[in-house]
Amino acid sequence: MFDFHYLCNPFGYGLMGRRCAIYKVWAAVLLWSVPVAAGGAVAADTLAVRDSVREMDEVVIVERRNVREMRATAPLQVVGRQAMVKMNVFQVSDAVKHFGGVTVKDYGGIGGLKSVSVRSLGAAHTAVSYDGITISDCQTGQIDIGRFSLDNVERVSLWSGQSDDIFVPARQMASASLLDIESATPEFEGKPVNGRVSLKGGSFGLVNPSLYLEGRLGENLSLTFSGEWTGADGQYPYLLEYGESGKDSSSMEVRRNTDVQNLRLEGALFGRDSVQSGNVKLYYFQSERGLPGATIFYNTAGFSSQRLWERTLFAQGHYERRVAQRWSVQANAKYNYSYSRYLDPTALNVEGRQEDIYRQQEFYASFAAVCRVLPGLSFSVATDGAVNTLTSNERDFANPVRFTWLTSLAGKYVNDYVLATASVLMTSVNDVVERGEAAESRWRFSPYASVSVKPWRGADFRVRLFYKNVFRMPTFNDLYYSKVGEVTLRPEVTDQFNVGLTYQTAIGRVVPSLSLTCDVYHNSVKDKIVAYPTKNIYQWSMVNYGRVSIDGVDFTGEVSFALHKGFALTLGATYTYCMALDVTDPESRTYKNQIPYTPRMSGSGRAVFETPWFHVAYSLVWSGARYSLAQNYAENRLPGYEDHSLSAGHDFKLPLGVLGVNVECLNLTGKNYAVVRYFPMPGRNWRATVNWKF
Repeated sequence: MFDFHYLCNPFGYGLMGRRCAIYKVWAAVLLWSVPVAAGGAVAADTLAVRDSVREMDEVVIVERRNVREMRATAPLQVVGRQAMVKMNVFQVSDAVKHFGGVTVKDYGGIGGLKSVSVRSLGAAHTAVSYDGITISDCQTGQIDIGRFSLDNVERVSLWSGQSDDIFVPARQMASASLLDIESATPEFEGKPVNGRVSLKGGSFGLVNPSLYLEGRLGENLSLTFSGEWTGADGQYPYLLEYGESGKDSSSMEVRRNTDVQNLRLEGALFGRDSVQSGNVKLYYFQSERGLPGATIFYNTAGFSSQRLWERTLFAQGHYERRVAQRWSVQANAKYNYSYSRYLDPTALNVEGRQEDIYRQQEFYASFAAVCRVLPGLSFSVATDGAVNTLTSNERDFANPVRFTWLTSLAGKYVNDYVLATASVLMTSVNDVVERGEAAESRWRFSPYASVSVKPWRGADFRVRLFYKNVFRMPTFNDLYYSKVGEVTLRPEVTDQFNVGLTYQTAIGRVVPSLSLTCDVYHNSVKDKIVAYPTKNIYQWSMVNYGRVSIDGVDFTGEVSFALHKGFALTLGATYTYCMALDVTDPESRTYKNQIPYTPRMSGSGRAVFETPWFHVAYSLVWSGARYSLAQNYAENRLPGYEDHSLSAGHDFKLPLGVLGVNVECLNLTGKNYAVVRYFPMPGRNWRATVNWKF
């Protein structure tokens, strides 16, 4: 059963000496960055004087919408805002479920935790980036993507491997995969102010009002603001089955302690001229939710009184400048503060309750430069520094502080037939603790290489491959959690191999776009960190016990039909076959067993039919059987599931703006399937959206 207490438990710092060390590091970074930025400004000003203004004739550039995905050297999947509106999705986690090779562990309901694993490597191996700056959690290593709404999101991208863009912070190269969330940027069409007001409502008490505004402050400045509130009681009915497949008996129950109240506020300032651009973002999120219990015997309603309060505040900035004809630089900075409070009023301890308060902070800065040496050939260097701290109200915590330094060197070559990238990342990690023993300092080089080749001029057919070596540091929970953490843990090391084919074409006017991809991959994980029972069976410890071999294949396809004027049909599908086997110990009962919660087969499908009067969308997410524990016994087997959804909507053009109406029916079959054992998902439910764009 999932232990929310373990997930939420962080550790912090508290010594004044540690703070002094932090300030010294950031002072050094700032002193080093100022002369570089100043030199860049002088060079850019000199270049601007030499430039002259020339008028050019109008140029129309035509490109099929998914050319970037087809050219990529590593598998790239992208879904934009317009597609998400017609995919029956509410949160980022819902959109990610439609990507191939992705497993979203969902504990049910709007407020349930949702973490993403790509190609069976685990959530800690997937970096989540918000507007180009990575989100981190040194406590658990997992990012709850359920808290990201789609109200102000413009695009969601998933790289399995590494981005082809080498002009990025070094931290974006430090994980096995990257989920990039891009928020909307201001676009003005002759109006100084644009906006959108939306109201969603649905089953189980769902209410979700939201507001998005963007305004022009000057020729080069603009501002955006977005905010939303989400509330739901989450009390959905479900069928509780006793015995094998409910053969003994079953009963209808109602999910309890599933309420959630979320508030998100976000503002951003954008600036841009001919040689430079930048933005500053301020983000605030707070949540209060119940933590529903497992639906097990003698707990028929899944009763639980545990509560979780969370607050997240971060401010981040990005600045980019062209300092010479061939040189560009960028700088990024971020401060993040996270607070969580966990309460179990029925804990079986001396106090009769358990209340844990945790605080986490991060100070982060990055500097990168790129040089375009020759047409098609460029090189980049990036260096990042981060300081992470956690504190807790529990006594005798280690209170660790983690200093991380990353430096990357990368190169890229591109022409009409070849796209190739290569990089090496140096990572240095040092922990300091207030109490007890600190983990050993680590540093490591991680290489990456990829290439995409187009063999023939007349066909948009490409062969791609990549290799990446990456390592994952143990989290604070892995190292310092009371009675469980182990400071001698080694990092998990992963080798990734991928070979793929991509093809894209158009067949006359009837089929303007047809795209297909197929990727075969192998991942090898050693020193996998797992919880393992000690001699005392009631006490567990984190150990470098596991070795996992992962082999799989991903298929994606999409085709568009232009049927008649105003009529269009789009079909898309993904399919994944994955064997993720425990190859740790040939003498073990779990040897060559499928690792927990990893289906052999999974996939998704979607269809959108558009007419001049309305659009209809159908979506499907399905998964084969999985196992809830490492032993592939029949009693540990979870059956597969399918989730069908249907929606219809239309935009009405009015004198004062555009009024959009959309109605959705989710989980059409009404089956309470479980992604995580004993945590049933909602059955058939409804959702309606009304929005006004002005």
